[in-house]
Amino acid sequence: MIKKGIILAGGMGTRMSPLTKAVNKQLLPIYDKPLIYYPLSILMLAKIKNILIIVNKGQLEQYKKLLPNGDRLGIKINYLEQDRPRGLPDAFILGKNFIKNDKVAMILGDNFFYGQSLSKMLLDCVKIKDGAKVVLHKVVNPEKFGIATIQGKKILSLKEKPKKTKSNLAITGLYFFDNKVSQYAKLLKPSKRNELEIVDLLNKYRKKNKLSAELIGRGGAWLDTGSIEDFYKTSNFVSAVENQQGFKIACLEEISLNNKWITKKEVVKSIKFYGNCEYSYYLKKVIS
Repeated sequence: MIKKGIILAGGMGTRMSPLTKAVNKQLLPIYDKPLIYYPLSILMLAKIKNILIIVNKGQLEQYKKLLPNGDRLGIKINYLEQDRPRGLPDAFILGKNFIKNDKVAMILGDNFFYGQSLSKMLLDCVKIKDGAKVVLHKVVNPEKFGIATIQGKKILSLKEKPKKTKSNLAITGLYFFDNKVSQYAKLLKPSKRNELEIVDLLNKYRKKNKLSAELIGRGGAWLDTGSIEDFYKTSNFVSAVENQQGFKIACLEEISLNNKWITKKEVVKSIKFYGNCEYSYYLKKVIS
């Protein structure tokens, strides 16, 4: 069972400049909540309580104002600063002391997931005994993504932004690894762009027949908020769902309360922390 998770919230955010010159992308709002709440909620839905957030150098205090140490949510949050992006697998080298000899999940800080059966899928994913698992989602433009070809749940091949492919299954930014991931990450060599590539890491598992896939079905959604256009598409999606259905996506306190990690007393503390706002009004409804 995976009990530790990493959120990779560093990166330069150049595609969203000048917005990201002063503020980290993951602290910008997706409708009524900071973007970081959405990937954090995914780990919490997977019942992962021990979380490492990797941030850019100099941005640690901004995060700590929002998510100090996780006590309010009944979880444990640690932070690590990176001086520059070195590719996704670098998270497992930087976070080696956090991972120790345990299995770990990783989610990219700019990824958004939504779906009716999402919680069930996540709880299945954290049960991996060994190897690695990736979450896949169908896309209309496979040339923009890392693409997997599968047979059942077995991954046959991985291609980064292929010009031609019969598969339309994109590798999302949600991964589950056994305790060999730091060891494998250290063996990787930088690519032409001088970064460690996640596809190279996944291929180490695939070649040992230890890489499997989980698919997000037609009722689910995966959105990458890496560009301004995608950022606002995601914000509009959240706004439409929340206003139509009356519940909040990625309400961290509600997830913790449902997981029995906190009591209504901690939710009251959160209401005081947030102050007079729509999010607080929603929390009042949750505990009333």
